[in-house]
Amino acid sequence: MTLESFGKLLLAAAVFAFAAPLPAQEPALEPLGPEMEGFPYPYAVSHLPLAMDGRQVRMAYMDVAPAGTPNGRTAVLFHGRNFGGYYWENTIRFLSGKGYRVVIPDQIGFGKSSKPEVALSFHGGADHTRRLLDELGVDKVTLVAHSMGSMFAMRYALMFPQRVEALAMEGPIGLEDYRLNVPYATKDELAREAAGMTREGLNRFYRGYFVEWKPEYQVFADVAWRWTLGPAAPRLARVASHTYQMAFEQPVIYELPLIKARTLLVAGDQDRSAIGRNRATPEARESLGRFTVLIPAAAKSMPDAKGVILEGVGHIPHLEATDRFHALLEEFLARQ
Repeated sequence: MTLESFGKLLLAAAVFAFAAPLPAQEPALEPLGPEMEGFPYPYAVSHLPLAMDGRQVRMAYMDVAPAGTPNGRTAVLFHGRNFGGYYWENTIRFLSGKGYRVVIPDQIGFGKSSKPEVALSFHGGADHTRRLLDELGVDKVTLVAHSMGSMFAMRYALMFPQRVEALAMEGPIGLEDYRLNVPYATKDELAREAAGMTREGLNRFYRGYFVEWKPEYQVFADVAWRWTLGPAAPRLARVASHTYQMAFEQPVIYELPLIKARTLLVAGDQDRSAIGRNRATPEARESLGRFTVLIPAAAKSMPDAKGVILEGVGHIPHLEATDRFHALLEEFLARQ
């Protein structure tokens, strides 16, 4: 190679290096306040004042009027542990369009509601929901719940059976007793685990909920990460320990036969979600979160229940298979 040719090669390499795009830089995320201050919800948010263990707290909620011809019914949507009411936007719009009034509470300890450092319970959450519905002048409701929200919904159906017309649950956590396969962890251990989550770890965690990841799902991991950036992060980690222990220590599976409401149970065949999976032994982990087994067994144990497994779907059918989930929901509700 001549000196002239070598010079041309170096020049071409320099031009290519200059023209090649630089690796995309992740945009900086702002800290998020404990009640998600500044984070937009799809509908107007109101707050119900409550007293809890001697302190004043606020329960955030959305109350959406029917967009279609009113049918005189109200649907209450219960969110999962790692979410707030905002991720129900498509289902709110769907039910509102069918004539439902839709009420979407953020339970205490979640979303835009207060985050007190107190022990939490499904009984307490169900009673808070009852107080909210009383305040709104609502008696009978249809409950639609996702993940750990199903444990709130089942408890509500057990405590106030005369006020529940129907119960629909997707990816319902609580169809097994996690205490049998998952070692106990103290609140201090759980809080340290929550505080130690990295950006990459949170991204992996939320991606695990879906079979096919889409960019619009990133907001869920972003919310969790932004909470770790603000001054309230240590308190939020301790609150997370309370929400975990609530699901771990307060099983509802033994009371499924007592739920009288007509029930629909839906789960994706790729969903393996379970409380404490990361703490279980490899052998125990294999038995956890088998929704293809849990859903039929739960439906069989309940007085009036139907179980459906969606192929190729993960933990959140109302996001990953929206049309299929809404079609099942519409068919189920039409039989009232």
